[in-house]
Amino acid sequence: MKTIFGTICITLFCTTAIAQDITGTWRYIDDKTGEPKGLVKIEKQANGTFSGTALKATPRPGYTPKELCSNCPAPYTNKPIIGMQVITGLKSEDEINYTDGRIIDPVSGKIYKLKGKISANGKKLFLRGYIGVSAMGRNQTWLRVE
Repeated sequence: MKTIFGTICITLFCTTAIAQDITGTWRYIDDKTGEPKGLVKIEKQANGTFSGTALKATPRPGYTPKELCSNCPAPYTNKPIIGMQVITGLKSEDEINYTDGRIIDPVSGKIYKLKGKISANGKKLFLRGYIGVSAMGRNQTWLRVE
């Protein structure tokens, strides 16, 4: 009986320790102020990559969200930011690491290479956007919306 109970406990622990994938809705946080900036929905595409669509931009003191991506390159130029695919091509490297993606910053119009890592409990997504080499970039932590 103790063996069966122990096996069940270990199975439950191992199941919860495995990270979830990144699909779902995420609150992205300003890496400079710590304030929430908006919501992005990440979905798995038919080709196995992940993409993220902007759902909401959050107004903050001193900041009114832009409606159009006026500084963005084609095909994003002057397109509405809400509904825009801001993450493309992100690939699962293993259970927790993601690489080879692209992310657009609708405010600056810059497109960055993207890699990420999901926390063991699946509630945080650690992203790094960079141009060129990963050492020259910025980190953001996104929080899963329950």
